[in-house]
Amino acid sequence: MSNRPTPHATYRLQLHGDFGFADAVGILDHLVELGISHVYLSPIGTASAGSTHGYDWLPPPAVADVLGGMDGLRELRSAAADRGLGLIIDIVPNHTGVADALANPWFADLLRHGRESVYAHYFDADFDAANGADGKLALPVVAADGDLSPLEIDEHGNLRYYDHAFPIAPGTAGDTRPARSAPGAGDTPQDVHDRQHYRLVPWNSGLIGYRRFFTVNELAGLRQEDPEVYDATHQWLRELLDADLIDGVRVDHPDGLWNPQDYLRRLRADVGDERLLYIEKILAPDEPLEPTLPVEGTTGYDHMRVIDAVFVAPAGVARLTELHERITGETGDARWVEAAEHERKLRTVRESFPAELRRLVRAIAAGGAGSSAADTDLIATACAELIAALGVYRADYPSLRPRLLAVAASIADAKPELRPALDVVVRETAVPGEATSRLAQTCGAVTAKSVEDSLFYRTARLVSAQEVGGDPANPMLSLTDFHQHNAERAATWPLAMTATSTHDTKRGEDVRARIALLAQVPDRWSQLVERIWRDTEVPDDLTGYFLLQNIVGVWPTDGRITDELRERLTEYARKATREAGLRTTWTEIDDDFESSVATWIGQVTTGDIAAAVTELVDRIASAWEQEALARKAIAILGPGVPDIYQGTEWWEDSLVDPDNRRPVDFGRSTEHPKTRLVRAALRARATHPEAFGASGTYQRLTADGPAADHTVAFARGTADGPSVVVLTARFTHSLDDEAAAATSITLPPGSRWRDDRTGAVYDGAVDLGTARTEHPVAILVPD
Repeated sequence: MSNRPTPHATYRLQLHGDFGFADAVGILDHLVELGISHVYLSPIGTASAGSTHGYDWLPPPAVADVLGGMDGLRELRSAAADRGLGLIIDIVPNHTGVADALANPWFADLLRHGRESVYAHYFDADFDAANGADGKLALPVVAADGDLSPLEIDEHGNLRYYDHAFPIAPGTAGDTRPARSAPGAGDTPQDVHDRQHYRLVPWNSGLIGYRRFFTVNELAGLRQEDPEVYDATHQWLRELLDADLIDGVRVDHPDGLWNPQDYLRRLRADVGDERLLYIEKILAPDEPLEPTLPVEGTTGYDHMRVIDAVFVAPAGVARLTELHERITGETGDARWVEAAEHERKLRTVRESFPAELRRLVRAIAAGGAGSSAADTDLIATACAELIAALGVYRADYPSLRPRLLAVAASIADAKPELRPALDVVVRETAVPGEATSRLAQTCGAVTAKSVEDSLFYRTARLVSAQEVGGDPANPMLSLTDFHQHNAERAATWPLAMTATSTHDTKRGEDVRARIALLAQVPDRWSQLVERIWRDTEVPDDLTGYFLLQNIVGVWPTDGRITDELRERLTEYARKATREAGLRTTWTEIDDDFESSVATWIGQVTTGDIAAAVTELVDRIASAWEQEALARKAIAILGPGVPDIYQGTEWWEDSLVDPDNRRPVDFGRSTEHPKTRLVRAALRARATHPEAFGASGTYQRLTADGPAADHTVAFARGTADGPSVVVLTARFTHSLDDEAAAATSITLPPGSRWRDDRTGAVYDGAVDLGTARTEHPVAILVPD
C-alpha cells in the first residue's frame, strides 16, 4: 500500500443517479484548486429505486450501478490518485432499506419463511409470543381502522395492500384467484394473510416486528453483533480495501448498533491502521467521546456547536429570551429547554417506541426481576424516566457508566417508588447483554426523535442553535471556554472531523451565521417582529417566530425574492410544522393551517414587509459576511480535519434536507470571498502539515484593549513552536474601528509574521484593526 497523505481537508459529495462517479471526476480539478486532500463520498452501495441519499441500501451489498459501478469507482480512484487526492466512503451498517419488501431479498426471505428464514438472524426480529401480534412479525402498514378488505393476491402471487406487496409463504396461498374476493374453500386474501409469518397491523397500533432506524419503518435494523451478518455486510468493503480503492471509512449512526465498541474494533481490524475511520456520533455538550474507541474521531457536529456558540452575543440572548416569552408565552431558556426535553422524551418513548420499550422491559425482566404486571409496569416507567434524564444517545460506553448510575440514583431519590425497578435496571445493565444493548439502542432513538426531530421545532429563542449536536439551552460560549475546548481537542482528537454544514444539518453554515447575528441586533429584530405581527396574518405565534428566523437566514442580500425561494420556504415550513406536531403532523395533516402558513410566507416575502426584512438583512450584511468567513477559517485552521460540504466554498442558503441536497453549480467563479478564504486557509494547512497533524499544538493568543472580547486569535504549531497564526473577530456589528485599532494582539515570539494574503509583516504585536484591514481573517506565517 502506498503512503497516505495526512488529511488536511475532506470534501463531501452527495452521490445519486444524476451525480455519479463520472461527475465527481469532473470536479476533481476544482477540489485540487481549493486544496482538498480527500474526497468524501455519500453511500455508494446499491440503494432503493430513486434514492437521493443512499442510506436505504439493498442487499447484497455492492457498488451501485446507477453511480457507475465498480468500473466507475476505479476510474474515480485513479483520477483522484493522479491528483494526489484520497477517497473516503460512507458505510451504513445499522440498517437496510425495506420500503419495498420484495426489493430486499434478505427481508423478503424473512417474511416468506419467518423464523426458519436463513436471514432471520440478520434482522432484530421480534417473534416473541408476547409481542402483541401473536408471535408473528408485525408490519404497521394498515389504515388506523385495521380494515384488511383491500388485501388482494396480485398477478405475481404476492399479497398486496394498496402499494405494499409482500411475499407469501410456500403452501399458504390456498385456492385464491387474482380477484379481491375470490370464492373457493374460504381462501380469501385475508385467509392467506392469516397463514403468513407476518401480520399487517394498523400504522398507529404501536406494534412493529423489527428494530428500525429511529421511527423510520422503511429502514430495518441489522444485527452486526452476529459475525455472519457482519461478514455478509462487509465483504464488499473488504474487497474495496484489498483493491486499494479507498483511504477511509465514515460509519453512519454507530449508536444504533448492539455494541458499537465491538463493531468498531472489528471494523478497524478490517480497515487497518493506515486508513481513516470516522463515526457519525452525536455528543451531548457535556459528553466526551469514548476514549477507547479505535477511530480518528467523530464527523464533527460537536465542534460545529463550539464554533457556532462563540459567535453568539450573550447580552443579545438575554433580550431574545424576553422577546421569545412575549411572543410565545415561553422563555425558551435553559430551564425551559431542560423541562421540555424531559417531557418530550417521556412522551416519545411511550407514543413512538412502545414496541421497543416492551422488548427492553422483557429483556430486563428475563434477568430475574419477576414477571408480574406490576413489576413490568414499574420497570417500563423506570426505563422511560432513565432515558428521559440521561441526556446522551447511549450510556453503555465505559466512560459514561458513572453517568447512568448517578442519573438512576437521582431518579430514585425523587421517585422512591421506582427505586426497586431502577435497581433491577442498573443490575441488569452492569455487563454487556440484551438488557444493556436494548436500553442503549432505545435511548438513542428516543433522544434523536424527541429532541432533534421534535423539540428543536417547538422552540425558537435562537434557532441557529437548534442543530444536530447543538445546545439551544446554552447557545453562547465564552472565549476562555472556546480556547480551552480547542486545546483539549488538539491534544485528544487532533484528526477528528470538523463539520460546518452537512447533508443532515437543519440549516447551512451561512444561514446559521446570519440568524446568530440577531443576538447582536435584538432591538432592530424586535422592531421587525412587531411590525410583521401587526401587519400580517401570523398563523400561530410560535410557528411564525420560528419560521421568520429561518426566512431571514436565507434572505438574498439583494432582496430579490423569487418564486423558487417562496416554494422552498413553503416546503420547509410544511416539514418544520409537521415535525413540530403542534398544529399539523405527518399523519394528521391540517390543510387549513398549512395553507395559512403558506399564505403568510407570501405576505412576508412581498411588498413593504419584504422591504423591511431586506433592510434588516442589509444592515447586518457586513457583519454576517465577516463572521461567516471567520467561522469558516476557524473550522479549517482550528483543531481537527475540516469537512467542506459540497458548495459551501461559496455562500450557501440551505435549510433542512432535502433542501441541503440540491444540485451544486460547480461552474461558479472561484474568485469569491469565501472561496478565496478556503484556498488560503487550506494552503496554510498544506504548507505546515505538522502543525495540524497528530502532534499539532493549539495556543491562545492574548489580546489587550477595548475590543479584547471581540478578538479571536490563536496559533497552530508543534512542540518546536507556532507556524500559523489566525486573527479574526466576533460580534463585528458593534466592533468600531477605534476600538479595533486600540486592541493589541501579542504574536508568538521568535519570528516576524507575514500575512499570507496581503504580504504585510508584523513583529511582536499587531492591533486588531490593522490585522483585519483587507480581510476579516488574517492568516499569518513566519516571514
